[in-house]
Amino acid sequence: MILGIRKHVLNHFSRYPIHVSSPTLQSLDNYVNSSPISHSRFHSDEKSRNLGLPHTQFKVDARTSSLLYSNIFFRNLSTKPYVRRKKRNKPKTIKDYPHKVAEFERSVALLPARFIAEDLYKILICQDDPLVCLELFSYASQQPRFRHDVSTYHITIKKLGAAQMYEEMDGVVKQVLAVPTIGSEALFNTIIYFYTEARQLAKAIDVYKHMRKSFDEGCRPSVRTYNLLFTSFLSKRNNSYINHLYMETIRCLFKQMVNDGVEPDIFSLNSMIKGYILSLHVNDALRIFHQMGVVYSCHPNSHSYDYLIHGLCCQGRTNNAKELYTEMKSKGFVPSAKAYNSLANGLAIGGEVEEAVSLLWEMNQKRRSADFITFRTVLDEICRQGKVEEALKLLKELQEKDLVDGLTYKKLLHVIEDEFGGLTIK
Repeated sequence: MILGIRKHVLNHFSRYPIHVSSPTLQSLDNYVNSSPISHSRFHSDEKSRNLGLPHTQFKVDARTSSLLYSNIFFRNLSTKPYVRRKKRNKPKTIKDYPHKVAEFERSVALLPARFIAEDLYKILICQDDPLVCLELFSYASQQPRFRHDVSTYHITIKKLGAAQMYEEMDGVVKQVLAVPTIGSEALFNTIIYFYTEARQLAKAIDVYKHMRKSFDEGCRPSVRTYNLLFTSFLSKRNNSYINHLYMETIRCLFKQMVNDGVEPDIFSLNSMIKGYILSLHVNDALRIFHQMGVVYSCHPNSHSYDYLIHGLCCQGRTNNAKELYTEMKSKGFVPSAKAYNSLANGLAIGGEVEEAVSLLWEMNQKRRSADFITFRTVLDEICRQGKVEEALKLLKELQEKDLVDGLTYKKLLHVIEDEFGGLTIK
């Protein structure tokens, strides 16, 4: 039985490696002999001999033995598979590159004996290597009676951020935030921009809060600061739930922007409209749209109409989208391909197939491309009305005018044949 348990333990160790100390297999027999069960057995035998009682043999059954060994070995074992942790690479310094050391020494030789921040700025702006720039910045910090100013901080952060050396940039940013008298709107906007590029939104918000606490009017958040934050919260997200969560943050930022007396521009208002559309709050987007030119000084542009047409069509409000489309054309704006496709899909699904087809030809005239989904939706709705031959004729005409390529034509043709009968074009 001991051999069987040993074999089970070896199989377990081979499947699940562990990092905790455990008794070896050699001490397994010693532990069994020194266990409370063995001691109780020994004392009972000894007591029986002294009292003249008949000797009784204590037997350990299989269940007791399995419980014993499970308590010994498997109490601290992890059943999770072993995952090797990735080692974080240490950031490389200039000493790892001999040619950069020589470049650093040449740059230091160009500095005057008692250089000031302006002299250092002229050297940094001509230096293309961000690692050399960082070394020059650190070298200047160690010089007596030298103090960095906004220009040296700004150019160093620009060089490091453009090279995506965010960890090194973070160290310079901490120095900036530690000195209340150092800073400018352009410097803080640059920091926010690179933090948003690195998807470190929490740090970007910390810099924004630092700007709001500043007593210097030149360091307070401007419309450019808010636009950077709006862009970061709206970029690269297609999940409506995530957009809904981020929209609360954008709403608070916009409210603070208005309360602080910062006038929103067209980009800020379009960001609000886009955010509301992505989070499925179309009525709120329409509210912002109707306030443009009335509450706010700027008027809607083509992007404002594009976002709203797409959002309304997604909710099946095609009639409202058509009104905005007509108003948009009357002002001389040309809808984007996304707005055209959304409207064509909405019209086709709503049964207005002829208007959807005319919209396809208009897209061709305005040099806007229709996607595969739009073509399929329009053709499907024509076929559902019992006009399969008309749909095939339209598909052939689209191919002749190079609106669909050969592969797209075959896919659409197979869809019509599979779903609406085996008709083919002669």
